[in-house]
Amino acid sequence: MPKLQGFEFWSRTLGGARHVVAPMVDQSELAWRLLSRRHGAQLCYTPMLHAQVFVRDANYRKENLYCEVCPEDRPLIVQFCANDPEVFVQAALLAQDYCDAIDLNLGCPQMIAKRGHYGAFLQEEWDLLQRMILLAHEKLSVPVTCKIRVFPEIDKTVRYAQMLEKAGCQLLTVHGRTKEQKGPMAGTASWEHIKAVRKAVGIPVFANGNIRCLQDVERCIQDTGVQGVMSAEGNLHNPALFEGRSPAVWELAEEYLQIVQQHPCPLSYVRAHLFKLWHHTLQVHQQLREELAKVKTLEGVAAVSQALKLRCQAGLGPLQEDMSRQQEGVRPAGDLPAFHWICQPYIRPGPKEGSKENSGSRSKRALEEEEGSVDGLSKNKLKKQLRNPHKTFDPSLKPKYAKCDQCGNPKGNRCVFNLCRGCCKKRAFRETADCPGHGLLFKTKLEKSLAWKETQPGLQDQQVRPGTPGGFSEVMGSALA
Repeated sequence: MPKLQGFEFWSRTLGGARHVVAPMVDQSELAWRLLSRRHGAQLCYTPMLHAQVFVRDANYRKENLYCEVCPEDRPLIVQFCANDPEVFVQAALLAQDYCDAIDLNLGCPQMIAKRGHYGAFLQEEWDLLQRMILLAHEKLSVPVTCKIRVFPEIDKTVRYAQMLEKAGCQLLTVHGRTKEQKGPMAGTASWEHIKAVRKAVGIPVFANGNIRCLQDVERCIQDTGVQGVMSAEGNLHNPALFEGRSPAVWELAEEYLQIVQQHPCPLSYVRAHLFKLWHHTLQVHQQLREELAKVKTLEGVAAVSQALKLRCQAGLGPLQEDMSRQQEGVRPAGDLPAFHWICQPYIRPGPKEGSKENSGSRSKRALEEEEGSVDGLSKNKLKKQLRNPHKTFDPSLKPKYAKCDQCGNPKGNRCVFNLCRGCCKKRAFRETADCPGHGLLFKTKLEKSLAWKETQPGLQDQQVRPGTPGGFSEVMGSALA
């Protein structure tokens, strides 16, 4: 069967999906995808998977994809992060039979993506991206798609999208923020960028950013002309967003926990979802927030969720009365648009207003210092320091490691080749050499094996040369035997 492309792929394979759940690390697992599909989602992505780990680790493949196969979980797109064309295609070939398309993550703005050299930190390497998309388009039996962030300039963003389309991308998701817009600095996504991309390419486009309710979805489609809208944070706080409903939190929490019993996932995923769903209520019932953080079993998580439900119902009176009060226009106290026990979006607080000189250049560290971090340390670093009072985060006191001449990992201080252990092992084997610093004794072992062979009359007439049949590998095998 020929591989469908572009709009034919979107309309036939994806069913013309307009409501899309975003790929979210540790958050868009099978149980959450099934919950979202029950409440209006028409297409889901897996969490981002690391292509290199997916290729080399069978358990990683099993835990993150193969064991999560479910007939109800289609259409499904598997997303990978990668920076090597061959590795990306190898991972995609292992995954293509379990999904409807393969997506390349070009939108992750986090520091881990910068260190790993993937996600949005590849957006300037157009030659590499062209090779990755082109090779995947040629080798895979399913379409390849991309999720990107925008550049500050609209024209550069448009050229970027056109380059990906020309390379073989069949569907493009555009997050209307730059890679610098994240966390407290996220700001508003630019639909103008998305609109310009949609007009400039001949493939389906999904929009991502500024989606808090169904009205935002409809307005985004109307304003930008995109084929579909993707939601991440909006979906986490209200999985019924695509239905246009804002149900009581416990309704969706209980349904999700029932699905988890059928399709288990790590408890950390479940806890994180309930923290999102109950976010506003946990600001009121702080002690239950601490209990939710401490429980170690699924039953314990369900018990805390039930306790939150009972407190909400007890504090607000009969449920029907509260429902009618909200319908009659009675507004809750505080800044929330609805009662705290109603599923509603979380409005991320922006950075505090400062002088014009500092605006646009305020880092996350500066924001943490404003909120009272001690000695300029983040909350995570303070926790580490509590566990180990002698730990220091001063860069000048950290040991400096010389880098391997080949791969950039720390080299062995006593390596004769100035390499890390992995590179040293390959070279020492290739050259039949020793490296005492890494405990690699290929030359010594070969000499011992030859000496041993000379004591065996029946083997003396065989020539021994490393790297040939009957050579080093065979001699070493004989010596070990």
